[in-house]
Amino acid sequence: MRTLALLAALLPFAASAQEAPQTNLRYDEDWSVLPDAARDGWRKAKYLPLTQDGSAYLTLGGEARARFEGFDDNLWGDPPAPDDGYLWLRVMPHADIHAGPVRAFVQGIAGYARGVGAGKGPADETGIDLLQGFADIRFGLGDDTRLTLRGGRELMALGSERLVGIRYGPNIPQAFDGVRVIGEHGPLRIDAFHLRPVTIGGGDFDDATSKTRRLDGLYTTLSPAKGIGIDAYWLGYENEEARFADRSGHENRDTFGLRFFGQRGNLGWNWEAMLQCGQFDGMPIRAWSIATETAWRFPQAMFKPRFRLRANIASGDRDPSDGRLGTFNALFPKGKYFGELSPIGPRNIMNLHPGVDFDLGSGMTVELAAASFWRQTRGDGIYDIPGGPIRPAGVSKALHIGDQVEISAGWQASALLSFSASLSAFRPGAFIRDTGPARTIHMVGAEAMLKL
Repeated sequence: MRTLALLAALLPFAASAQEAPQTNLRYDEDWSVLPDAARDGWRKAKYLPLTQDGSAYLTLGGEARARFEGFDDNLWGDPPAPDDGYLWLRVMPHADIHAGPVRAFVQGIAGYARGVGAGKGPADETGIDLLQGFADIRFGLGDDTRLTLRGGRELMALGSERLVGIRYGPNIPQAFDGVRVIGEHGPLRIDAFHLRPVTIGGGDFDDATSKTRRLDGLYTTLSPAKGIGIDAYWLGYENEEARFADRSGHENRDTFGLRFFGQRGNLGWNWEAMLQCGQFDGMPIRAWSIATETAWRFPQAMFKPRFRLRANIASGDRDPSDGRLGTFNALFPKGKYFGELSPIGPRNIMNLHPGVDFDLGSGMTVELAAASFWRQTRGDGIYDIPGGPIRPAGVSKALHIGDQVEISAGWQASALLSFSASLSAFRPGAFIRDTGPARTIHMVGAEAMLKL
Protein backbone atom coordinates (compact mmCIF):
# COMPACT_ATOMS: atom_id res chain seq x y z
CA MET A 1 0.00 0.00 0.00
CA ARG A 2 2.96 2.36 0.48
CA THR A 3 3.68 2.30 -3.26
CA LEU A 4 0.04 2.95 -4.18
CA ALA A 5 -0.06 5.88 -1.76
CA LEU A 6 2.99 7.44 -3.34
CA LEU A 7 1.48 6.99 -6.80
CA ALA A 8 -1.72 8.73 -5.73
CA ALA A 9 0.28 11.61 -4.24
CA LEU A 10 2.14 12.19 -7.51
CA LEU A 11 -0.88 12.10 -9.82
CA PRO A 12 -1.95 15.77 -9.37
CA PHE A 13 1.32 16.94 -10.90
CA ALA A 14 0.69 15.12 -14.17
CA ALA A 15 -1.99 17.50 -15.38
CA SER A 16 0.16 20.64 -14.97
CA ALA A 17 3.40 19.27 -16.42
CA GLN A 18 4.45 19.87 -19.98
CA GLU A 19 6.27 17.59 -22.36
CA ALA A 20 9.66 16.64 -20.90
CA PRO A 21 12.88 15.11 -22.30
CA GLN A 22 12.50 11.97 -20.20
CA THR A 23 14.33 8.68 -20.62
CA ASN A 24 14.41 5.35 -18.77
CA LEU A 25 17.96 6.24 -17.75
CA ARG A 26 16.99 9.32 -15.79
CA TYR A 27 20.59 10.47 -15.29
CA ASP A 28 20.83 11.17 -19.05
CA GLU A 29 18.19 13.91 -18.84
CA ASP A 30 19.52 17.46 -19.14
CA TRP A 31 17.12 20.05 -17.74
CA SER A 32 19.65 22.88 -17.73
CA VAL A 33 18.59 23.70 -21.29
CA LEU A 34 14.97 24.26 -20.23
CA PRO A 35 13.92 27.86 -21.08
CA ASP A 36 12.92 30.06 -18.15
CA ALA A 37 9.45 30.54 -19.63
CA ALA A 38 8.81 26.78 -19.54
CA ARG A 39 9.71 26.34 -15.87
CA ASP A 40 6.25 26.33 -14.35
CA GLY A 41 4.32 23.84 -12.23
CA TRP A 42 6.25 20.65 -11.58
CA ARG A 43 9.04 21.79 -13.92
CA LYS A 44 10.26 24.18 -11.26
CA ALA A 45 11.71 21.14 -9.51
CA LYS A 46 13.55 20.14 -12.68
CA TYR A 47 15.97 23.04 -12.46
CA LEU A 48 16.62 24.49 -9.02
CA PRO A 49 19.64 26.86 -9.16
CA LEU A 50 21.96 26.61 -6.18
CA THR A 51 24.14 29.54 -7.22
CA GLN A 52 23.35 32.91 -8.76
CA ASP A 53 25.01 32.09 -12.07
CA GLY A 54 23.26 28.70 -12.28
CA SER A 55 26.51 26.74 -12.53
CA ALA A 56 25.26 24.56 -9.67
CA TYR A 57 21.70 23.26 -9.78
CA LEU A 58 19.48 20.44 -8.52
CA THR A 59 17.01 18.32 -10.47
CA LEU A 60 14.28 16.34 -8.71
CA GLY A 61 12.03 13.72 -10.29
CA GLY A 62 10.46 10.34 -9.94
CA GLU A 63 8.28 7.70 -11.48
CA ALA A 64 5.62 5.34 -10.24
CA ARG A 65 4.22 2.25 -11.93
CA ALA A 66 1.53 -0.31 -11.22
CA ARG A 67 1.45 -3.38 -13.47
CA PHE A 68 -0.80 -6.44 -13.41
CA GLU A 69 0.07 -9.70 -15.17
CA GLY A 70 -2.23 -12.71 -15.31
CA PHE A 71 -1.35 -16.15 -16.71
CA ASP A 72 -3.28 -19.30 -17.58
CA ASP A 73 -1.11 -22.40 -18.01
CA ASN A 74 2.16 -20.53 -17.52
CA LEU A 75 5.16 -22.49 -18.88
CA TRP A 76 2.64 -24.63 -20.79
CA GLY A 77 1.10 -25.95 -17.57
CA ASP A 78 4.26 -26.86 -15.65
CA PRO A 79 4.14 -26.45 -11.85
CA PRO A 80 4.53 -24.74 -9.44
CA ALA A 81 2.05 -22.04 -10.51
CA PRO A 82 0.65 -22.52 -14.03
CA ASP A 83 -2.31 -20.24 -13.28
CA ASP A 84 -1.00 -17.06 -11.73
CA GLY A 85 -1.95 -13.42 -11.38
CA TYR A 86 0.11 -10.80 -9.59
CA LEU A 87 0.55 -7.07 -9.17
CA TRP A 88 3.90 -5.30 -9.49
CA LEU A 89 4.25 -1.94 -7.73
CA ARG A 90 7.24 0.37 -7.78
CA VAL A 91 8.21 3.97 -7.10
CA MET A 92 11.60 5.37 -8.09
CA PRO A 93 12.35 8.97 -6.93
CA HIS A 94 15.63 10.58 -7.92
CA ALA A 95 17.80 13.64 -7.31
CA ASP A 96 20.54 14.92 -9.60
CA ILE A 97 22.92 17.66 -8.41
CA HIS A 98 25.38 19.41 -10.73
CA ALA A 99 28.20 21.72 -9.67
CA GLY A 100 30.27 22.68 -12.67
CA PRO A 101 32.01 19.53 -13.96
CA VAL A 102 30.98 17.47 -10.90
CA ARG A 103 27.64 15.74 -10.44
CA ALA A 104 26.03 13.26 -8.05
CA PHE A 105 22.96 11.19 -8.90
CA VAL A 106 20.81 9.23 -6.44
CA GLN A 107 17.74 7.14 -7.27
CA GLY A 108 15.83 5.10 -4.73
CA ILE A 109 13.33 2.34 -5.30
CA ALA A 110 10.37 0.91 -3.44
CA GLY A 111 9.40 -2.25 -5.31
CA TYR A 112 6.80 -4.81 -4.22
CA ALA A 113 4.97 -7.78 -5.70
CA ARG A 114 1.59 -9.05 -4.58
CA GLY A 115 0.23 -12.51 -5.37
CA VAL A 116 3.18 -14.16 -7.15
CA GLY A 117 2.20 -17.82 -6.98
CA ALA A 118 5.56 -19.31 -7.98
CA GLY A 119 7.55 -17.34 -5.39
CA LYS A 120 9.04 -13.89 -5.65
CA GLY A 121 12.34 -13.56 -7.49
CA PRO A 122 14.91 -10.75 -7.84
CA ALA A 123 12.96 -9.19 -10.70
CA ASP A 124 9.76 -9.05 -8.58
CA GLU A 125 10.54 -7.41 -5.24
CA THR A 126 13.31 -5.53 -3.45
CA GLY A 127 11.49 -3.56 -0.73
CA ILE A 128 12.97 -0.09 -0.17
CA ASP A 129 16.51 0.22 -1.44
CA LEU A 130 19.12 2.25 -3.29
CA LEU A 131 18.73 1.66 -7.01
CA GLN A 132 21.43 4.09 -8.15
CA GLY A 133 23.99 6.24 -6.37
CA PHE A 134 27.08 7.51 -8.17
CA ALA A 135 29.28 10.56 -8.63
CA ASP A 136 31.15 11.60 -11.74
CA ILE A 137 33.38 14.35 -13.01
CA ARG A 138 33.61 15.56 -16.60
CA PHE A 139 36.69 17.04 -18.21
CA GLY A 140 36.69 19.10 -21.39
CA LEU A 141 39.76 18.16 -23.42
CA GLY A 142 39.03 20.39 -26.39
CA ASP A 143 36.13 21.82 -28.36
CA ASP A 144 34.87 18.36 -29.33
CA THR A 145 36.37 16.05 -26.71
CA ARG A 146 35.09 15.11 -23.24
CA LEU A 147 36.07 12.56 -20.63
CA THR A 148 33.79 11.41 -17.80
CA LEU A 149 34.97 9.41 -14.78
CA ARG A 150 32.18 7.72 -12.79
CA GLY A 151 32.05 5.53 -9.72
CA GLY A 152 29.23 3.99 -7.69
CA ARG A 153 25.98 2.15 -8.45
CA GLU A 154 24.19 2.71 -11.76
CA LEU A 155 21.91 1.28 -14.39
CA MET A 156 23.62 0.72 -17.72
CA ALA A 157 22.15 0.05 -21.17
CA LEU A 158 24.52 -0.93 -23.98
CA GLY A 159 23.26 -0.69 -27.56
CA SER A 160 19.86 -2.31 -27.98
CA GLU A 161 20.20 -4.10 -24.60
CA ARG A 162 20.57 -7.57 -26.08
CA LEU A 163 23.48 -8.30 -23.72
CA VAL A 164 23.46 -5.57 -21.09
CA GLY A 165 20.18 -3.85 -20.28
CA ILE A 166 18.43 -2.13 -17.40
CA ARG A 167 15.62 -4.74 -17.10
CA TYR A 168 13.05 -1.96 -17.16
CA GLY A 169 10.04 -4.09 -18.16
CA PRO A 170 10.01 -6.34 -15.06
CA ASN A 171 9.53 -4.77 -11.64
CA ILE A 172 13.11 -4.43 -10.38
CA PRO A 173 15.81 -3.08 -12.73
CA GLN A 174 19.32 -4.55 -12.78
CA ALA A 175 22.01 -2.21 -11.40
CA PHE A 176 25.80 -2.54 -11.29
CA ASP A 177 28.46 -1.40 -8.81
CA GLY A 178 31.88 -0.26 -10.00
CA VAL A 179 33.68 2.27 -12.14
CA ARG A 180 33.09 3.55 -15.65
CA VAL A 181 35.03 5.84 -17.99
CA ILE A 182 33.25 7.52 -20.90
CA GLY A 183 35.22 9.24 -23.64
CA GLU A 184 33.56 11.30 -26.39
CA HIS A 185 35.28 12.77 -29.43
CA GLY A 186 33.03 14.10 -32.17
CA PRO A 187 31.03 11.15 -33.56
CA LEU A 188 33.00 8.61 -31.48
CA ARG A 189 32.07 7.41 -27.98
CA ILE A 190 34.01 4.86 -25.92
CA ASP A 191 32.75 3.27 -22.69
CA ALA A 192 35.17 1.31 -20.51
CA PHE A 193 33.94 -0.29 -17.27
CA HIS A 194 34.71 -2.68 -14.43
CA LEU A 195 31.47 -3.68 -12.70
CA ARG A 196 29.75 -6.23 -10.52
CA PRO A 197 25.98 -6.76 -10.74
CA VAL A 198 23.83 -5.92 -7.74
CA THR A 199 22.24 -8.95 -6.07
CA ILE A 200 18.63 -8.14 -5.19
CA GLY A 201 17.39 -8.93 -1.68
CA GLY A 202 13.73 -9.22 -0.77
CA GLY A 203 13.88 -6.91 2.27
CA ASP A 204 14.63 -3.24 2.85
CA PHE A 205 18.17 -1.96 2.23
CA ASP A 206 19.65 -5.40 1.61
CA ASP A 207 20.70 -5.21 -2.05
CA ALA A 208 24.43 -5.98 -2.24
CA THR A 209 27.32 -6.20 -4.68
CA SER A 210 27.65 -9.69 -6.14
CA LYS A 211 30.71 -11.58 -4.91
CA THR A 212 30.52 -14.23 -7.64
CA ARG A 213 29.87 -12.33 -10.89
CA ARG A 214 31.84 -9.64 -12.70
CA LEU A 215 31.47 -7.67 -15.95
CA ASP A 216 34.28 -5.79 -17.71
CA GLY A 217 33.99 -4.19 -21.08
CA LEU A 218 35.01 -1.80 -23.82
CA TYR A 219 32.10 -0.51 -25.90
CA THR A 220 32.60 1.89 -28.83
CA THR A 221 29.99 3.70 -30.88
CA LEU A 222 30.74 5.58 -34.10
CA SER A 223 28.28 7.70 -36.09
CA PRO A 224 29.89 8.00 -39.54
CA ALA A 225 26.87 9.79 -41.00
CA LYS A 226 23.62 11.28 -39.80
CA GLY A 227 21.17 8.55 -38.82
CA ILE A 228 23.74 5.73 -39.03
CA GLY A 229 25.66 4.09 -36.18
CA ILE A 230 28.21 1.30 -35.71
CA ASP A 231 28.96 -0.38 -32.37
CA ALA A 232 31.99 -2.58 -31.76
CA TYR A 233 32.61 -4.08 -28.34
CA TRP A 234 34.25 -6.60 -26.04
CA LEU A 235 32.58 -7.84 -22.85
CA GLY A 236 34.40 -9.96 -20.29
CA TYR A 237 32.13 -11.93 -17.96
CA GLU A 238 32.97 -14.11 -14.97
CA ASN A 239 30.59 -16.23 -12.89
CA GLU A 240 32.00 -18.44 -10.14
CA GLU A 241 28.70 -20.31 -9.76
CA ALA A 242 27.52 -20.77 -13.33
CA ARG A 243 25.20 -23.60 -14.33
CA PHE A 244 24.41 -25.13 -17.72
CA ALA A 245 22.12 -28.15 -18.00
CA ASP A 246 23.14 -30.51 -15.15
CA ARG A 247 26.68 -29.14 -14.74
CA SER A 248 27.92 -26.25 -12.58
CA GLY A 249 31.29 -24.55 -12.30
CA HIS A 250 33.40 -21.46 -12.93
CA GLU A 251 32.63 -19.53 -16.13
CA ASN A 252 34.92 -17.05 -17.89
CA ARG A 253 33.39 -15.81 -21.14
CA ASP A 254 34.47 -13.16 -23.64
CA THR A 255 31.92 -11.67 -26.04
CA PHE A 256 32.97 -9.82 -29.20
CA GLY A 257 30.21 -7.97 -31.02
CA LEU A 258 29.45 -5.73 -33.98
CA ARG A 259 26.21 -3.80 -34.41
CA PHE A 260 25.04 -1.79 -37.42
CA PHE A 261 21.94 0.37 -36.95
CA GLY A 262 20.26 3.44 -38.36
CA GLN A 263 17.43 5.13 -40.20
CA ARG A 264 17.33 6.17 -43.85
CA GLY A 265 14.05 7.66 -44.96
CA ASN A 266 11.33 5.18 -44.09
CA LEU A 267 13.76 2.29 -43.62
CA GLY A 268 15.13 1.43 -40.17
CA TRP A 269 17.49 -1.38 -39.19
CA ASN A 270 19.30 -2.80 -36.16
CA TRP A 271 21.56 -5.76 -36.94
CA GLU A 272 24.01 -7.35 -34.51
CA ALA A 273 26.45 -10.29 -34.53
CA MET A 274 28.10 -11.75 -31.41
CA LEU A 275 30.86 -14.34 -30.87
CA GLN A 276 31.70 -15.88 -27.50
CA CYS A 277 34.72 -17.83 -26.27
CA GLY A 278 36.20 -18.74 -22.91
CA GLN A 279 35.93 -21.62 -20.45
CA PHE A 280 33.24 -23.22 -18.30
CA ASP A 281 34.30 -25.77 -15.69
CA GLY A 282 37.40 -26.58 -17.73
CA MET A 283 35.53 -26.85 -21.04
CA PRO A 284 36.14 -24.41 -23.92
CA ILE A 285 33.22 -22.16 -24.87
CA ARG A 286 32.30 -21.63 -28.53
CA ALA A 287 29.00 -19.79 -28.88
CA TRP A 288 27.44 -17.15 -31.12
CA SER A 289 24.31 -15.18 -31.92
CA ILE A 290 22.88 -13.03 -34.73
CA ALA A 291 19.99 -10.66 -34.01
CA THR A 292 18.27 -8.45 -36.58
CA GLU A 293 15.39 -6.01 -36.75
CA THR A 294 14.33 -4.35 -40.01
CA ALA A 295 11.39 -1.96 -40.30
CA TRP A 296 9.62 0.11 -42.94
CA ARG A 297 7.13 2.82 -42.10
CA PHE A 298 4.38 4.47 -44.16
CA PRO A 299 3.98 7.96 -42.65
CA GLN A 300 1.50 9.14 -45.30
CA ALA A 301 -0.91 6.21 -44.89
CA MET A 302 -3.81 6.10 -42.47
CA PHE A 303 -2.59 5.42 -38.91
CA LYS A 304 1.03 5.62 -40.11
CA PRO A 305 1.72 1.86 -40.03
CA ARG A 306 5.23 0.56 -39.43
CA PHE A 307 6.02 -3.01 -40.48
CA ARG A 308 8.83 -4.79 -38.66
CA LEU A 309 10.59 -8.12 -38.97
CA ARG A 310 12.88 -9.46 -36.26
CA ALA A 311 14.97 -12.55 -36.93
CA ASN A 312 17.22 -14.02 -34.25
CA ILE A 313 19.42 -17.04 -33.75
CA ALA A 314 21.46 -17.97 -30.67
CA SER A 315 23.59 -21.08 -30.45
CA GLY A 316 22.96 -24.07 -28.22
CA ASP A 317 25.15 -26.93 -27.03
CA ARG A 318 25.13 -29.40 -29.91
CA ASP A 319 26.61 -32.36 -28.00
CA PRO A 320 26.81 -32.34 -24.17
CA SER A 321 29.43 -35.12 -24.27
CA ASP A 322 31.95 -33.51 -26.65
CA GLY A 323 33.81 -31.56 -23.93
CA ARG A 324 32.80 -28.17 -25.34
CA LEU A 325 30.00 -25.73 -24.37
CA GLY A 326 28.07 -24.16 -27.24
CA THR A 327 25.21 -22.50 -25.34
CA PHE A 328 25.07 -18.74 -25.89
CA ASN A 329 24.95 -16.59 -22.74
CA ALA A 330 22.93 -13.38 -23.06
CA LEU A 331 24.51 -12.07 -19.81
CA PHE A 332 22.19 -9.29 -18.52
CA PRO A 333 19.58 -8.76 -21.26
CA LYS A 334 16.58 -6.48 -21.21
CA GLY A 335 13.37 -7.87 -19.76
CA LYS A 336 10.38 -8.72 -21.97
CA TYR A 337 12.86 -9.89 -24.60
CA PHE A 338 10.47 -11.36 -27.19
CA GLY A 339 7.35 -9.39 -26.24
CA GLU A 340 5.14 -9.00 -23.21
CA LEU A 341 4.79 -12.76 -22.64
CA SER A 342 8.43 -13.85 -23.26
CA PRO A 343 8.50 -17.32 -21.64
CA ILE A 344 11.84 -18.14 -23.28
CA GLY A 345 15.14 -16.32 -23.61
CA PRO A 346 17.85 -15.97 -26.29
CA ARG A 347 19.75 -19.26 -25.84
CA ASN A 348 19.58 -22.23 -28.22
CA ILE A 349 16.90 -20.53 -30.23
CA MET A 350 15.85 -19.43 -33.70
CA ASN A 351 12.88 -17.16 -34.23
CA LEU A 352 11.01 -15.07 -36.77
CA HIS A 353 9.00 -12.21 -35.30
CA PRO A 354 6.94 -10.05 -37.71
CA GLY A 355 4.82 -7.19 -36.43
CA VAL A 356 3.04 -3.98 -37.34
CA ASP A 357 2.19 -0.97 -35.21
CA PHE A 358 -0.27 1.86 -35.80
CA ASP A 359 -0.50 5.45 -34.56
CA LEU A 360 -4.19 6.12 -33.91
CA GLY A 361 -3.66 9.74 -32.85
CA SER A 362 -4.27 11.45 -29.51
CA GLY A 363 -1.36 9.49 -28.03
CA MET A 364 -2.87 6.07 -28.79
CA THR A 365 -0.93 3.23 -30.45
CA VAL A 366 -1.68 -0.41 -31.28
CA GLU A 367 0.77 -3.18 -32.17
CA LEU A 368 0.09 -6.65 -33.59
CA ALA A 369 2.87 -9.24 -33.54
CA ALA A 370 3.42 -12.93 -34.14
CA ALA A 371 6.47 -15.10 -33.56
CA SER A 372 7.63 -18.64 -34.21
CA PHE A 373 10.41 -20.28 -32.20
CA TRP A 374 12.67 -23.27 -32.87
CA ARG A 375 15.65 -24.78 -31.06
CA GLN A 376 18.96 -24.05 -32.80
CA THR A 377 20.25 -27.53 -32.01
CA ARG A 378 18.63 -30.77 -30.84
CA GLY A 379 21.33 -31.40 -28.22
CA ASP A 380 20.24 -28.56 -25.92
CA GLY A 381 17.03 -27.56 -24.15
CA ILE A 382 15.38 -24.16 -23.76
CA TYR A 383 15.98 -21.43 -21.18
CA ASP A 384 14.22 -18.45 -19.64
CA ILE A 385 15.48 -14.87 -20.05
CA PRO A 386 17.81 -14.91 -16.98
CA GLY A 387 19.30 -18.16 -18.28
CA GLY A 388 17.60 -20.75 -16.11
CA PRO A 389 16.65 -24.04 -17.82
CA ILE A 390 12.95 -24.52 -18.63
CA ARG A 391 12.94 -27.83 -20.52
CA PRO A 392 15.97 -30.14 -21.01
CA ALA A 393 16.62 -31.63 -24.42
CA GLY A 394 15.58 -35.10 -23.28
CA VAL A 395 15.11 -37.56 -26.13
CA SER A 396 13.08 -35.21 -28.33
CA LYS A 397 14.40 -34.60 -31.83
CA ALA A 398 11.85 -31.88 -32.53
CA LEU A 399 13.05 -28.33 -33.13
CA HIS A 400 9.76 -26.40 -33.09
CA ILE A 401 9.16 -24.82 -29.67
CA GLY A 402 5.92 -23.00 -30.46
CA ASP A 403 4.17 -19.93 -31.81
CA GLN A 404 3.21 -16.70 -30.09
CA VAL A 405 0.66 -14.01 -30.98
CA GLU A 406 0.24 -10.70 -29.23
CA ILE A 407 -1.76 -7.51 -29.39
CA SER A 408 -0.78 -4.51 -27.31
CA ALA A 409 -2.12 -0.99 -26.98
CA GLY A 410 -0.75 2.15 -25.39
CA TRP A 411 -2.13 5.55 -24.51
CA GLN A 412 0.02 8.56 -23.65
CA ALA A 413 -2.73 10.34 -21.71
CA SER A 414 -0.53 13.36 -20.96
CA ALA A 415 3.13 14.24 -21.16
CA LEU A 416 3.77 12.25 -17.99
CA LEU A 417 0.91 9.77 -17.58
CA SER A 418 0.62 6.66 -19.74
CA PHE A 419 -1.35 3.43 -19.83
CA SER A 420 -0.80 0.16 -21.69
CA ALA A 421 -2.43 -3.25 -22.04
CA SER A 422 -1.62 -6.48 -23.84
CA LEU A 423 -3.07 -9.90 -24.69
CA SER A 424 -0.77 -12.79 -25.59
CA ALA A 425 -0.95 -16.49 -26.33
CA PHE A 426 1.82 -19.05 -26.85
CA ARG A 427 0.79 -22.33 -28.51
CA PRO A 428 3.27 -25.18 -27.86
CA GLY A 429 5.10 -26.93 -30.68
CA ALA A 430 6.40 -30.47 -31.05
CA PHE A 431 9.35 -30.06 -28.66
CA ILE A 432 7.11 -28.87 -25.80
CA ARG A 433 4.62 -31.67 -26.47
CA ASP A 434 7.45 -34.24 -26.41
CA THR A 435 8.93 -33.10 -23.09
CA GLY A 436 6.06 -32.45 -20.68
CA PRO A 437 2.83 -30.48 -20.21
CA ALA A 438 1.83 -28.74 -23.43
CA ARG A 439 -1.08 -26.38 -22.88
CA THR A 440 -1.39 -23.00 -24.58
CA ILE A 441 -0.18 -20.14 -22.40
CA HIS A 442 -2.55 -17.17 -22.14
CA MET A 443 -1.38 -13.88 -20.67
CA VAL A 444 -2.94 -10.49 -20.01
CA GLY A 445 -1.02 -7.41 -18.90
CA ALA A 446 -2.13 -3.93 -17.85
CA GLU A 447 0.01 -1.03 -16.70
CA ALA A 448 -0.24 2.57 -15.48
CA MET A 449 2.90 4.73 -15.42
CA LEU A 450 3.57 8.22 -14.10
CA LYS A 451 6.97 9.68 -14.94
CA LEU A 452 7.90 13.11 -13.55
